[in-house]
Amino acid sequence: MNTVDYLRISLIDRCNFRCQYCMPEGAEMDYILQQNLLTNDELLTLLREVFIPVGFTRFRLTGGEPLLRPGVVNLVEEISAFPETQDLAMTTNAFLLANMAQPLYDAGLRRINISLDSLDPDTFNQIIGNRGRDRWQQVWDGIQAAYRVGFDPLKLNVVVIPGVNDQEVLDLAALTIDRHWHVRFIEFMPIGNGQLFDDCGWIASVDLRQQIRDRWGLTESHVRGNGPADVFQIPGAKGTLGFISQMSECFCDRCNRMRFSADGWLRPCLLNETGQIDLKTPLRQGVSFEELRERVEYRLRIKPDINFKQREAGTTDGYSRTMSQIGG
Repeated sequence: MNTVDYLRISLIDRCNFRCQYCMPEGAEMDYILQQNLLTNDELLTLLREVFIPVGFTRFRLTGGEPLLRPGVVNLVEEISAFPETQDLAMTTNAFLLANMAQPLYDAGLRRINISLDSLDPDTFNQIIGNRGRDRWQQVWDGIQAAYRVGFDPLKLNVVVIPGVNDQEVLDLAALTIDRHWHVRFIEFMPIGNGQLFDDCGWIASVDLRQQIRDRWGLTESHVRGNGPADVFQIPGAKGTLGFISQMSECFCDRCNRMRFSADGWLRPCLLNETGQIDLKTPLRQGVSFEELRERVEYRLRIKPDINFKQREAGTTDGYSRTMSQIGG
């Protein structure tokens, strides 16, 4: 496996959207109580005293929706100021981004991923569970603000949903032709919602690539990111196309990350819940940083077994948390 040096940090489990693949319709959302969330000081302490000393140098802030976290700009500034921080990014739905893009950039954030599952406002609103409110334009304004501020790369994440937005693959891919934007097509993952789309399931990345290849041609790109995406480019395009194929193509050997929830649980693998540990409780109980580091280092050692030998646990519905609660 790759060296595991990338930590995805969920700042909050709440979100101002209710996307079908993240918060399944009808699911009872048991939100984390305020007192059970890690405080900003606790999170920064764990980064400084535990995660960075064991080798984590790349961080991504996620949610829920991370821009809902009070003090998020200050958190960005503090994390980016660590001398060991080599990369700091964020994944957001961009609904609140238009007015926050510049402060985030000034605080040290340089890379941003924005969820944009449709260019059609009606389809978009259907996916996000808008409950009668039109939110597409505000998201688009947030994307444009991030572009103007200078986030590079600016990535757009698209979860391709059969029968819902799969007919827009070419339109979304075309966004990369004239802009330095990077569109990432992500196979739908049945985490806590395996029955969501009945027998439709996910669309394999190889089929999406063929659609694009038939329209414009497609070449492998020399651009590579921090994640597992296979990166391609429409000939002559300014941006790139990435395909994250966690369901159709095993990329466990390229995994370089763990996930840390807003209430302090470290998760070695997204696809299954094996090996999770609670770091918040022992931190509050006064357990030494040395002991906490040892617990994390053990998970780093057993991560290859968790990824490869227990990957099939991700094909069942046996999850205690939805994607929004994990942090994606």
